[in-house]
Amino acid sequence: MDQHTEVFVGLDVAKARHAVAVAEDGRQGEVRYFGEIGADPESVRRLVAKLEKRHGRLHFCYEAGPTGYGLYRQLTKLGHPCTVIAPSLIPRKPGDRIKTNRRDAQQLARLLRAGELTAVWVPDEAHEAMRDLVRSRDAAVADLRRKRQAITSMMLRQGRAFPGKKTWGPHTSTGCRSRASSIPRTGWCCRSCCWPSGTRRNGWSGSKPPSPSSCPPGCSLP
Repeated sequence: MDQHTEVFVGLDVAKARHAVAVAEDGRQGEVRYFGEIGADPESVRRLVAKLEKRHGRLHFCYEAGPTGYGLYRQLTKLGHPCTVIAPSLIPRKPGDRIKTNRRDAQQLARLLRAGELTAVWVPDEAHEAMRDLVRSRDAAVADLRRKRQAITSMMLRQGRAFPGKKTWGPHTSTGCRSRASSIPRTGWCCRSCCWPSGTRRNGWSGSKPPSPSSCPPGCSLP
C-alpha cells in the first residue's frame, strides 16, 4: 500500500446496488470504474477495506437522495471523509444526456477530485428524526384536508350544503352520521374517506366495503 496516495471515490447509490468509480489524485490521474457492490453495510465495509489496502487516503461522495444518510455515517465511522452532494448543483455538459450508473459514478469521482461539487448539510440522527416527524405531520395534515374536502363535496352532491363560512365542524359530523344511517352506501363512502385521515376519533366504526352484488343495476365499483 502506498501511504501517500489519495483517491476520490464516487458512489452512484441505489436501493440494492452501488456503482463505484475511483479517481486517482492529480489532474492527469486515471478515473476507472471499480464495479458494483451491494447496498448493505457489510458490502460497503469490504469495499473500504479493499481500497485501504491500495491507497493511503480515501475521500467518498454520493448524491443526496432517498437512500438517506446511513452510508455517510458508516463511512465517517470507518474514518474516511464523505461528502453528500446536492444533485441539482452538479455541473453537467449541455449535450450530455446519457445517464448510466457507471458514467454517473465516474463523473462524481472526477468532479470530487476537481472540487466542483456542492455539499449539502448532513443532519445528525436527532435532527433527522425531527425532520421525519415534521414531514409526517405535514403529510397527515394534507391528507386530512383532502379527506375533509371529499366528504364536504359528497355531502353537497347529496343536497347537504352547510350555511356559514366554515364548512367543517360538529355540524358536518352530525350530517354525515345522519346520512350514513339513512343510506348505507353513502355511509360507507363517508367512512372510507375518514379512515386514512385519522378522523375515526369521531367514533365511527369500521365496515366492509359493499360487494358488487349489493350495488344497484348499472353501478360499478372502482
